Amino acid sequence: MSRILITGGSSYLGQNLIPLAMATHEVCYTFYHRDPLNLPQGRYVDIRDAQGVKKVVTEFAPEIIIHTAGSNRSPDMSQVITEGAENMRAAAYFANARLIHISTDVIFDGENGPYRESDPPNPIHAYGRAKAEAEATIRRLPSYAIVRTSLIYSLKQMDLGTQWMVDSLRAGETVTLFTDQLRNPVWVNTLSLACLELAQNSYVGIINVAGRQAMSRAEFGLKMLGWWNIVERTTLNTGTSNPILFPRDCRLDLSLAQRLLSTPLLGVDEVIEQHQAKE
Repeated sequence: MSRILITGGSSYLGQNLIPLAMATHEVCYTFYHRDPLNLPQGRYVDIRDAQGVKKVVTEFAPEIIIHTAGSNRSPDMSQVITEGAENMRAAAYFANARLIHISTDVIFDGENGPYRESDPPNPIHAYGRAKAEAEATIRRLPSYAIVRTSLIYSLKQMDLGTQWMVDSLRAGETVTLFTDQLRNPVWVNTLSLACLELAQNSYVGIINVAGRQAMSRAEFGLKMLGWWNIVERTTLNTGTSNPILFPRDCRLDLSLAQRLLSTPLLGVDEVIEQHQAKE
């Protein structure tokens, strides 16, 4: 049974990953603003605090660190991502631990998808630039896997993007779903299981992990609204995005993950079909 430290216990991914990891591993997790799991394994840590990070690593002595923390909404987003990555890199090196780092598909400019692991980042907004810098930091370790992924969703807990849409629509605010932004939405269970598989894998490098069904933001948004039976759609529109502000085609080439991992990279329709079959 390996000791796994998971950062971002309050994140959408972290809340799903931690219970799965606890079934087969000794787990300690960190949180910052809140701890929705409220388990004794939780530790308050600001990942920007190098001494705080080192303290929890020294006390727990993890063999594996899965770094999911990294806000894309807070005013200090870039600092959280870049300083957090540096502190987790230093902690992993100090503990001689393998580090699984969660990155993103929006480190690309969206002009040449689908993207392979070898394609160089070319971010066009602050979040993408911070995540690209974090990747460069993590690559200084001897044992790591950088997981580039996409829009994370669940059919049991509404994801943050869908929740924003629902809240806005119910408030009578206009919501525009983009028809020209292509992504590979990933089921949170798929991503969690892939991270745990990579934790025990010797692979070192970048790996794309996402759902094998590419969809536009509009297609995905409508699928989620349908699943959650959201009928308030009077102010819902579809349209095209501004390529200067947002990358358009961030599809990921999943060939490496399909060869390396046993975790099935289910598409949105497959996940929905599985859930409906169980009901």
